[in-house]
Amino acid sequence: MKIRTRLTLWYAAILIVSLAVIGAGTYQEISEQLRHDHSKRIWEHALDETSELVLYVGLPAILLGLAGGWWITRKTLAPVTALTEAVEQKHDRNLHERLPRSGNGDELDRLTEVFNDMTSRLDNSFQRIREFTLHASHELKTPLTVMRGELETALREDNLTEPQKELLLSQVDEIERLTKIVDGLTLLTRADTGQINLDFAPVRLDELVRENVADAKILGQPHGIQVSLPACEETVVSGDRDRLRQLLLNLTDNAIKYNHPHGTVTISLAHSNGLAEFKIENTGPGVSKELQPRVFERFFRGDASHSQAVEGCGLGLSIAQWIVLAHQGSIEFVSRPGALTTVTVKLAIAHDKKR
Repeated sequence: MKIRTRLTLWYAAILIVSLAVIGAGTYQEISEQLRHDHSKRIWEHALDETSELVLYVGLPAILLGLAGGWWITRKTLAPVTALTEAVEQKHDRNLHERLPRSGNGDELDRLTEVFNDMTSRLDNSFQRIREFTLHASHELKTPLTVMRGELETALREDNLTEPQKELLLSQVDEIERLTKIVDGLTLLTRADTGQINLDFAPVRLDELVRENVADAKILGQPHGIQVSLPACEETVVSGDRDRLRQLLLNLTDNAIKYNHPHGTVTISLAHSNGLAEFKIENTGPGVSKELQPRVFERFFRGDASHSQAVEGCGLGLSIAQWIVLAHQGSIEFVSRPGALTTVTVKLAIAHDKKR
């Protein structure tokens, strides 16, 4: 129940009790004046006057009081409602925007200033975290590149034994994994700080999907995973071609990595209510219902018992979500553990040649 409703009900109760007290007091006063007069007619007249007083004066006063109280309560709480709606719109990318103050110095104005101070401190904290992540990622790139170059040079030595080659190859793989993590963090941090500009242009999404399916079949061959494309309608969207290609690759890579041997991946592209709907389904262990709201978090990798044996850094879906949101689209993740996991991406159609 809203505060406005509660205040109105309490106000109504007070008015009704007040009316009852006034009526009882009036009746008592008349009774005192007529205590020595036992005439039935006079008593009836006194009761009628009391009833008329309550009915024609008290009830209209209550209704008027309720209407006035409701209006005053609504006007008084309107700034609270506006403040609540403004705070609800706050997120990590607009913390620098200050909430409007009334300037009258009342409690709500003071509360707004407290909120502004709090969001300002949060914004500074987020900025420091982003700057640290960006600088750390940048500083890590050089030593990782040097280490990889040295290991690749060592691998070209002719006098290496087989165990030594396997050890060096393992180290190269780990460095490559670290490099992917650094690149992913750099991308997401630059996106958070608005340093990435997308090159929007008409893109044949169906062509990208077909190319992606061809790559997926190659990726799935070592594990016997069957990739199919039952539907791929001709679709043009406005977007950054390279980022859209990256989006499809990330989703396909996840669908193959988190799958059963000899499992399936089904990809489709269709039109729905003026939107391009890209859908990718895969068999596999899936993600429990409790964990599904977290799949787009950075470094989230689902059930540890299944993810430890899978190469990855947990940034693929985070990057995919950023690309979709940057294109004003939506992405949905639904999983039935042990059955199918489905990711659905919807983007606005720039032009449909069939119309």
